[in-house]
Amino acid sequence: MKKVKELIVDVPDFPQPGIIFRDITPVLADSAAFARVIDRLAERYASMDVSHFVGIESRGFIFATALAYKMGKGFIPVRKKGKLPRDTFAADYSLEYGTDSVHIHQDSLGADDRAVIVDDLIATGGTASAARHLVEQCGALALELAVVVELTALSGRDKLAGLPVHSLVTY
Repeated sequence: MKKVKELIVDVPDFPQPGIIFRDITPVLADSAAFARVIDRLAERYASMDVSHFVGIESRGFIFATALAYKMGKGFIPVRKKGKLPRDTFAADYSLEYGTDSVHIHQDSLGADDRAVIVDDLIATGGTASAARHLVEQCGALALELAVVVELTALSGRDKLAGLPVHSLVTY
């Protein structure tokens, strides 16, 4: 994962002053690096009984859809308010620079489903915690959170009591 970490670009003061944004788009532009990320995650989940990969809007979609395709599993989107057309469950969360809410279709997962939640990055853990809540509201089991980048100083995994976090790159 050294090459992946080398490709991630630090963008200071984005989206607001004092925030350092970890830009993963160069990883996506490098086909070998992107493939390595997906392959590493697929190796991790090959022996687990995963039924779905739940991608958090928007960069989580990129990794979750590629992983779902590679592994022959379903993909479920967790989206911001007003983006899903049918009845949804909603969860509010705080992030390091504001608040928001995410939604999931109420019928997207059921009691027999076992989901891995996927995002590009975990910072404070608010978004991931909200996504976990949504998976559980649907009646499914959240197995793990998979992220490309973890910002350890923000202690995001602490908000996910009992939910394992698998990160490929840490800062």
